[in-house]
Amino acid sequence: MGVGREPAGDSLATVHRLRALTVDLHLLGAEFARVHGLHPTDVRALICLLDADRGGRTATPGWLAQELHLNSASVTALVDRMEKAGHVRRERDPGDRRRVLLAVTPAAMELGWSFFGPVIANASAALDGYSDAERATVVKFLGDMRSAIEAARPGGDVER
Repeated sequence: MGVGREPAGDSLATVHRLRALTVDLHLLGAEFARVHGLHPTDVRALICLLDADRGGRTATPGWLAQELHLNSASVTALVDRMEKAGHVRRERDPGDRRRVLLAVTPAAMELGWSFFGPVIANASAALDGYSDAERATVVKFLGDMRSAIEAARPGGDVER
């Protein structure tokens, strides 16, 4: 595919459906932010922190800055705002008291489930209709799409 050319047929239709899904998810996240008085970046931060927790990853302000593509001053303001709202707490790393760890509060988790739970349940139910091989293809596709987006960023080719 040359510069400025669109992919052919089915590939383009799939990319457009993926874009439409992305827009729908973005609008849902914006509605959650609006209803709960959050900045859209706060929602992205909560998602990152929840994903880190689910994946057993240690979340620090520096890590969050990298994930959100923000500078340290912006992340400090973000964490301050989220801590004040009761969504995030800072904890000292028991192994290195100089290091700060970030964790989503149980109240923030409950808030997220109350809003996004039905979407997650519907998506899970839809995936239950796929075979193991089909789900594996979906997982591969989504990973490939994330890699394609990351590679297209200025300074791309960064592993996530």
